[in-house]
Amino acid sequence: MACSGILFVLYPALRPFSDENSIQGAAAFASGEWLLAHMLAMVAFTLLPLGLLGLHNSLQDTAVERDAYRAVVLNLIGTGLALPFYGGEAYGLHAVGQEALIQRSAAILSLATVVRAGPGLVMFIIGLLLLAASAIIVAMTIWRSVIYPRWSGLPFAAGVALYIPQFFGNQPLRITHGLLLGIGCAWIAAGMWSRTARHRFPAAPLKP
Repeated sequence: MACSGILFVLYPALRPFSDENSIQGAAAFASGEWLLAHMLAMVAFTLLPLGLLGLHNSLQDTAVERDAYRAVVLNLIGTGLALPFYGGEAYGLHAVGQEALIQRSAAILSLATVVRAGPGLVMFIIGLLLLAASAIIVAMTIWRSVIYPRWSGLPFAAGVALYIPQFFGNQPLRITHGLLLGIGCAWIAAGMWSRTARHRFPAAPLKP
């Protein structure tokens, strides 16, 4: 969960931003930073359901175990639907940018719309909506668990729920969103770590 949060922070921080209809946009698409940033995002999404599985395991035999399980299932489905779009962003637009630089023609960048549109975009939006639903369930589960700090799930839920709107923001806004999501993941991870440590190393009983 913590690793996922770190990668969500690095993704917008490393991703190059520029006018995507110009040669500068082609250079951004063709850069190693573009490829690396989107690969980190894909790994972040892949690690997320594993983190939520750990949360579910920590809530077994509690009143909220079933809700935690629902969150894991929705997250797995949402991740599966969202990742193909990121693959297109990473590898498809990288190839488009390289070709535009070779031809020295920004007109080739019109293919970026083709890569981003169509059924893949629909899958992506549905996937992100499922991820948002999962994150909201996570926040509600943590709030009702009595085991974790009540507020610790809210930054995570806000970060995932705002994933679609943040695409329309500028670079500072998107980096801020990445920080919010990273903080949310880290807070949940810290709670799980603390709970595991308490169970593994229980406090010694006081001697009379």
